[in-house]
Amino acid sequence: MNRRHLFKKSALLGVPLILPSRLLEAEANSKINVGFIGIGKRTSSLLREFLRASEVKVVAVCDVDTSRRESGKKRVDAHYKTKDCKAYNDFRKITTDPAIDAVVIVTPDHWHTIQILSAIENGKDVYAEKPLTHNIRESVLLMDAVKKSGRIVQTGSQQRSSREFRVACELARNGVIGKIDHGFVNFGGPGILCDLPEEKPEPGLDWDLWLGPAPMRPYNSILAPRGVHTHFPKWRNYYEYAGGQVNDWGAHHLDIVQWALGKDESGPTGAKRPAKEGDTKGASVIYDDITITHGKGIGVHLIGDRGEIQVARGDFALKVDGKVVGSHLGKGTKLGAEIDKAEEAFLKDAKVKLYESPGHVRDFLNCIKTRKQPITSAVVGARSINVAHLMNLAYRHHSDIAWDPIKNTFAKGSKHPLEWLTRSYRDKWKI
Repeated sequence: MNRRHLFKKSALLGVPLILPSRLLEAEANSKINVGFIGIGKRTSSLLREFLRASEVKVVAVCDVDTSRRESGKKRVDAHYKTKDCKAYNDFRKITTDPAIDAVVIVTPDHWHTIQILSAIENGKDVYAEKPLTHNIRESVLLMDAVKKSGRIVQTGSQQRSSREFRVACELARNGVIGKIDHGFVNFGGPGILCDLPEEKPEPGLDWDLWLGPAPMRPYNSILAPRGVHTHFPKWRNYYEYAGGQVNDWGAHHLDIVQWALGKDESGPTGAKRPAKEGDTKGASVIYDDITITHGKGIGVHLIGDRGEIQVARGDFALKVDGKVVGSHLGKGTKLGAEIDKAEEAFLKDAKVKLYESPGHVRDFLNCIKTRKQPITSAVVGARSINVAHLMNLAYRHHSDIAWDPIKNTFAKGSKHPLEWLTRSYRDKWKI
């Protein structure tokens, strides 16, 4: 029994684990056996990173599409120059395999929580793409389950592992732009209900298993394009499977808002509907006296009484007391040099220093060994996506929402139905 399996048993028993040095030395030479669930466009780059890690051995892949499944196996076998990689149709073959230590989940959003729960219940650590959950009830269940299990769960919100976002959040947390009273986030619109027409299914796809907990409906290639594709499928647009761009890109940028405001253990106190029913911009989330409005500016734009911070991937700008301290908004300057200016001016002796990740996958692998929580733990990932879920509720029901961020439910006195916080689950996939 190796160290990871001893850790699993220790976590289940609720007792601390002290290992003799000879076992720790032997474990240093062992591999982390990894299984991938979902072989699509996003998996392409993730698989590359895991294959490059010297302590990792990818031992299994899973996809409900035969072509993608076989493509994943072929790629792994080519890397290791073997034919040993297992290939499965059903994700449970991976989550219940005692030889697998960690699972990477890159499936449509409506599957994430069910697959994460299956993995941690079977003693696996998990790297799961954002958003971790399909709805708020799943977030609550998942946070509780992960805390009890002692497993490591890294959310694929990789912006926290990028310097421009970390520095932007350190500037906000250290009061460099003063008291923040409002801000903006910019990404696409909310989800819609699926209304796609029926298409004739092709052999090689397990359509029933693709749907899983979602309502049964006829096949459409927009939801599940066949074979190895190089684009992000548009199942993301539909509430049955995801939450539109509010849940997709919103999971990234609203996560940065949470980090910048120091709300990783809580969240907003409400959400405000857009001006008109049917609008796809203009909804807001409220943090007591701070309003963050959707649909304007670059990725994240925070405004205080002394200045403002703008940050997106590859973009950064800081203005304090009317003076631009560092600015790289796509051209004319070097991003690193502009961030250096801001750090030199305001963060040399900062009281708040945030988690500095060595890289998102590397951080996950390090935490498997140390058993410390990663930069975007299950709590971080679940609470951040709850912000997007609240924004989507304001759009979908054209309703203002008062929220209790500690209890993760509507505030006392609210008359919104609790059904808004969950969904119907099909057949055996109920949780």
